[in-house]
Amino acid sequence: MDAGRKKFVVKPFRNNIGMDVNKAKETWQSLRSAIGEIHGHNASLLSFEELYRNSYNMVLHKHGDMLYSGVVECITEHLVQMADRVIKATDDTLMTQLFAAWTDHTITMTMIRDILMYMDRTYVSQKRKMLIYDMGLVLFLESIARHPQVKDRLKWHLLANIDLERNGELIDRGVMKDILGMLVDLGVRSNSVYEEDFENEFLSTTAAFYNAEAQRLLDQNTCPDFMEKADRRLTEEHHRVMQYLNSSTELKLKAIVERELIANHAKALVDMEGSGCVAMFRDDKVAGTSG
Repeated sequence: MDAGRKKFVVKPFRNNIGMDVNKAKETWQSLRSAIGEIHGHNASLLSFEELYRNSYNMVLHKHGDMLYSGVVECITEHLVQMADRVIKATDDTLMTQLFAAWTDHTITMTMIRDILMYMDRTYVSQKRKMLIYDMGLVLFLESIARHPQVKDRLKWHLLANIDLERNGELIDRGVMKDILGMLVDLGVRSNSVYEEDFENEFLSTTAAFYNAEAQRLLDQNTCPDFMEKADRRLTEEHHRVMQYLNSSTELKLKAIVERELIANHAKALVDMEGSGCVAMFRDDKVAGTSG
């Protein structure tokens, strides 16, 4: 090749056609309508390639603010309507209705996120805003999970179910796992929501439950029988973590049960006449405390 000739390079396509505010508003209205179809479960009618291209062009031509704020507004409006259905749920159906709303929300947010991938990669990082899927989690938390007519009812049902199960009743562990998993996800890569909206009070009520349980068992059992029942309770709580509680709860829960059932009553157990507890503690044979 002649050294004086320049090498031919194929440059990536760039859309040099400008987009003024009026065109941006028109494009946004098209995207807004599409998001409405997604929320209405009509996504099969849409061209996701075209929608991605439209959102790409809006960001490319510096209309990211309009796009981001518009999407947040759309999602919020939809969640307000969804919240109305959840708050009207009866006590028997609250958790199933809430989880149905959550499932629907996560599916539609995944579709919306796919349309807005370019915005997430560029505009969101440049402007230090939340990724649109994460923003959807925050909006669901504010509009539904922490709605004044949902938050406390939900916590009460979760705690009431655990109380029933501790007293031998059968509960729907599947829906417990679903709802507690939702609370974890709503923390956006932290357990803050799970802890604030469930775990803190769960641990507090657990301490009260086992304090009362210990008093009852001390009145009715010898030391070996007491320790056997305490060990059974520790096993039950371990299974509870395995079945529906978040794994981050296990060590806190185990410490509370051991403290309330055993450690706080060690002297009373040792003082039981003829119970054999002195030897059990001396030889570290107390069930549930050496493993």
